[in-house]
Amino acid sequence: MPVLRAAARRLLVVPVLVLLGATVALAGNPRLWEDPKTHQVYTEPGEGRVPVTLDGDHATTEVRLASKALKLQFSGVHYLGFVYRDPDGEPSTSKFETRRNYLQVKAYFDEKNYMRLTLDTYQETKAPGTKGDGSWNVRLKYAYLWLADVLPHTGVEIGQVHRPWIDYEEHHGWFYRSISKTFVEAGEGAHLINSADLGVNLRTKLDHFSSELALVNGEGYHGENEGQGLSLEARLTWHALGTGRKHVKPTRDRYLDVSLFGVRSDDDEARTDVPTGTDFTMAGVHVVYNCPRFLVAAMYVDADNDTYGRYDGDGFSVNVEFRPTDRWAILARRDDWDQSDRVGNHGGDRTNTLLGIAWRYDRYVRFIVNLERVDYDEDDSLNADRADEDRLYATAEVHW
Repeated sequence: MPVLRAAARRLLVVPVLVLLGATVALAGNPRLWEDPKTHQVYTEPGEGRVPVTLDGDHATTEVRLASKALKLQFSGVHYLGFVYRDPDGEPSTSKFETRRNYLQVKAYFDEKNYMRLTLDTYQETKAPGTKGDGSWNVRLKYAYLWLADVLPHTGVEIGQVHRPWIDYEEHHGWFYRSISKTFVEAGEGAHLINSADLGVNLRTKLDHFSSELALVNGEGYHGENEGQGLSLEARLTWHALGTGRKHVKPTRDRYLDVSLFGVRSDDDEARTDVPTGTDFTMAGVHVVYNCPRFLVAAMYVDADNDTYGRYDGDGFSVNVEFRPTDRWAILARRDDWDQSDRVGNHGGDRTNTLLGIAWRYDRYVRFIVNLERVDYDEDDSLNADRADEDRLYATAEVHW
C-alpha cells in the first residue's frame, strides 16, 4: 500500500503543479518549491525543498544529472518510412518500417577527448533457414575512446570504431543513408564492407589533406571474429580547396576532394563455413565536387577475395544532387557491379538506379520520396534466384 500511495502522489503532482503554478503566476510569484520526499508543493523556499519550473503546460522538477564526465552530449537519428516493392514475376509487397534508430551519448573528459557509445535497433529476419522470429533487438554500433592529439593534427579512436571509408563518404559525397547505403556497403551495390569494426583508427586532418588508418578485426560490427586475421584499412584524401579541417555543410560550402581508399584483410570472413586462404583486398578512388546548389560524385572500386571469391569483382557508382533552394533537393544515383563468376555476393552482375526528391522540413526533420530499380544480369548464372525489382520509398529522417 505505501508503494501504491507513493505512485498515486507522483501521478497527481503534475496537474497539481500546473494548477498551483497558474494561481501563483496570477499572484505575481512564478516560483514554486517541492519537498522531494513528500512531493508537497510550497510557494516559499525552505529547508530540503527544491525549485520547480513551469514549461508551458508542463511542470518539471529541476534535477541534476550526476556524472564524472565534464559534459554529457545526447543525440539520436531515426529513419522512418514506407516501402513498396514490385519484383518482376512475383507478388508485390508494401509495409511501414523503421530502418534505423540510433541513440548516442558522448561523455567529454575535457573540450576534445570523450567516450562515445552508439546503440542501434534492428529486426531479426524471418527468412527460411534462419532463427529469427521478427523480434526487435538493440545492437552496438560504436563504442570507442577518442583522444584528440596523440600525434600532430591526429587523433585516435580505440574500441568499436569507424572504418575509414564509409563515414567519410556519408559526410561528403552521399547524404542519403536513410534510403540507401553507400556503394561499397549496399546489397544492391558492391556489398563488400560495413561501417564499423573493433580495433583502432588514426584520423589526421590538415587543410589540404586528411586520412584515416585503421587496424580492425575485419568482419565488421555484426560479424563474428574468430581471431584468424586482422584487416588494415585506409583512406587518403586531397582537399583541393582547403576544406580538410572543416565539418562541411553541403548547402553552404564549396569543396573538391579526391580520395584513395583500400582494405587488406588476412583471412577476412574466416569462419568455420568459409574456406581458408580467403584474404580480401579492396581498392577504390572517389572524386566529389560540391557547391551550395549542386553536388556530383563518382567512384570506382575493385575487390579480390583470393580463392573464395564471394567478395570479388569491380564496379562504379555515380551520384548527383541539385538543390534549387536550401530546403529542396533532387537526387540521382547509378551503381554498376560486375561480380566474380565464382561465388555470388547478393547475386551476380547487377545495376541499381535511384531517383528522388528531398525536402528539409526544419533543422531536425527531412522528408524524402524516391524510386529505385534493381536489375540483375539475366545471363549471369549467379542471378538464377534473383528477380529485378522496382521500389518506391517514402522516408522521414530525424536528427536531434
